[in-house]
Amino acid sequence: MKKLIIAMVFGMSISTVATAQNPKYNNMFKIGINGGVAVPSENVSSEIGFDIGYQRLIKPGIGIGFTTGYNQYYGQNNKGVQNKDFGVIPLAGQFRYYPKQQGFYIGTDLGYGFITGDGNVAENSNVALPDGGLYIKPEIGYHNIHWNFALQYAKVFTGSAGEIGNQKFETGILGLGLSYNLPLGKSVD
Repeated sequence: MKKLIIAMVFGMSISTVATAQNPKYNNMFKIGINGGVAVPSENVSSEIGFDIGYQRLIKPGIGIGFTTGYNQYYGQNNKGVQNKDFGVIPLAGQFRYYPKQQGFYIGTDLGYGFITGDGNVAENSNVALPDGGLYIKPEIGYHNIHWNFALQYAKVFTGSAGEIGNQKFETGILGLGLSYNLPLGKSVD
């Protein structure tokens, strides 16, 4: 573990030195964390997670890429239904629009969210946990060459799978995200 931390610090130091020489790069490796509250909060209360991804600027201001990660959702008691915790592993394409080299940006991730967990939606129900569904995560935020700070909404659409009585299986999260950008490759001219 100590060697991993040293390697990460060394890698970040090298990327910082390289970026100081030329701040316009067209390839980025992104490492981020996120957390939020459930909207609506029927079966879960909150979420925390991490993501990793790759982004390429196909022209100045337009980025595309892919992302994955893991998000842990925390179940809550809802009118006697003892909902369990579960996880989501997104596998998504990524689109970002950066009007300026530093400042405001908008974007979205779109793909499939694989739902992981302990079989059933709730402790006191035999309704099966959904396998997954359409994943979307629109965001708006602030960026510079190294950091992205964002307000995000993430959701996996599961249809009617996982419903218990009047309780829908909800995965909608409104939250904040922070990611560190590791520049790779040559500069965009």
